[in-house]
Amino acid sequence: MIFENLDITIIIIYFLLCLFLGWVGRSKGSGFLQNFFVSSRNMPWWLAGSSMVATTFAADTPLWVAGQVGNHGIVANWLWWSMAAGGLLTVFFFSRLWRRAGVLTDLEFIELRYSGLPAAFLRAFRALYSGIILNCIVMAWVNLALLKICQVLLPAYNPQLVVILCLSFTLIYVCIGGLGGISFVDTFQFFIALGACIVLAIFAMEKANIFDGEILSKSLAPNFLNFFPTFSTEITEAGTKPPGASPLDSFLIYAFILWWACWYPGAEPGGGGYITQRILSARDEKQGLLATLWFVIAHYCIRSWPWIIAALAAAIIYPELEGSQKELGFVYLIRDVLPAPIKGLLFAALLGAYMSTLSTHLNWGTSYFINDIYKRFLVRKKKDRHYAWISQLCILVLALISLFISFNLINSIQEAWGLLLEGTAGIGFVLILRWYWWRINVWSEFAAMLTPIFLLIILKILSNLEVYSIATPQTLIFIVPISILIILLVSFLSPQERKSHLLKFYNRVRPLGPGWYTITKKKTKGLSNLFLAWGISLILVYSFLFLIGSLLFKNYIWIISCSFLVIVTSIALVFIIKKEFSSP
Repeated sequence: MIFENLDITIIIIYFLLCLFLGWVGRSKGSGFLQNFFVSSRNMPWWLAGSSMVATTFAADTPLWVAGQVGNHGIVANWLWWSMAAGGLLTVFFFSRLWRRAGVLTDLEFIELRYSGLPAAFLRAFRALYSGIILNCIVMAWVNLALLKICQVLLPAYNPQLVVILCLSFTLIYVCIGGLGGISFVDTFQFFIALGACIVLAIFAMEKANIFDGEILSKSLAPNFLNFFPTFSTEITEAGTKPPGASPLDSFLIYAFILWWACWYPGAEPGGGGYITQRILSARDEKQGLLATLWFVIAHYCIRSWPWIIAALAAAIIYPELEGSQKELGFVYLIRDVLPAPIKGLLFAALLGAYMSTLSTHLNWGTSYFINDIYKRFLVRKKKDRHYAWISQLCILVLALISLFISFNLINSIQEAWGLLLEGTAGIGFVLILRWYWWRINVWSEFAAMLTPIFLLIILKILSNLEVYSIATPQTLIFIVPISILIILLVSFLSPQERKSHLLKFYNRVRPLGPGWYTITKKKTKGLSNLFLAWGISLILVYSFLFLIGSLLFKNYIWIISCSFLVIVTSIALVFIIKKEFSSP
């Protein structure tokens, strides 16, 4: 038995606390839909932002980091580090616009921006596509991660049964607390999980006998600790790039394409999904902006390094692990290096990370079905009790679908990530411009959704026929430009949106820039200030990210440089926010 009685006691207490916080934090406003899905729009920034971070801190993320870092070094994190640019774009360009829109879900926005039957159909189609298909795929890979964890830490038990039990427990507080209860539990789970991962990193460093960067660099392959890749053409005996190396085109794709072109939960271009759900639940525009800014800083800067240190230690302690097996290095560390009750606490924290992600995805997916399909098209005028019952039924159905996919249809976390990024490549072009350019219409969004899927199918067929083969992320070089070209052609060749509807939208959300001049005949200033704030915040986030890493590895030149940049950009950003963004 891996866990001792003290570990089991900690796990039981943790579950009870989650249930208690879900009950205490439940929203108490009037109106079921506003209460259950956007917490009566009364959430403070720290709670909304922490809930965003907790949702992205799933059980799969530290395993994925362990696998990528173990195989490729620290530079492998650029696949998700690059998405900070898109997150900060949401902070300054979209968070206030979302709050002004005042919709219940981001899909309700579709009929605010477009009109007629095509807009209604797109809203319903996106609800099914995003809220059920893509959402269940995401939940499935989170289930898969917990399945792997349980196979190592609970070998005497059926791992599928453990996943089912954890999901069942999650269903209880999701149905009881709504978004308010979920957010309270999320925040508790995030800070416990972060603290537990820091403790694991410390114990792992002790086990691997690595207490500073010099010893660490001697224990691993050259360039393993690089923050930036070396664009080497060298190939190892295993037929792969050496650790710390990356194809130049891959890095350029991460830096200049991935973060704005692809849809990914928690990093949607222009906002969307549960990030927008939290923005819409904030008390006002300023609270929504601060919540999203806190999310980006905590997500990329604070959360990264405990996982990375643990992954590096696992690479030293378990050199026999190869390929995708390196994902399990993180779990083996929990099993082998932690004493009771810390072992039980971290296992509980991983269960909490699993539950925080699943709870949000269940609530968010249900909000799509209820608000954008059921109430909009099927049953419009029923009492709150009816919608509450249907919501709980929908939550159960989504949970069952995700279990079926995870147990039968996917084999690895990396496989699901790649499929999701490729199948949405190019859609960000429309999700961003629909706010700032009047010519984007409902047909643009249809083209953005369907084109990458069609192109991905063509690539898969060519690969199977051995005619032409290209791997992720290089596929984006092919998919994104063609998608954008088709989107532009469709936008200009299809009918324009009615001017009266566009004016109504513009007056409600008040976007800046020249993109609406043709409709409004108004020249608006301020877009340059948004770009300035975005650029400064981008320097701040990456400087803070590398400052923490430099402190761990005792790289004094980087410490001095990053510290200076963090101080200067922090002061500048505070000044800009007070001047430009503090008022609605």
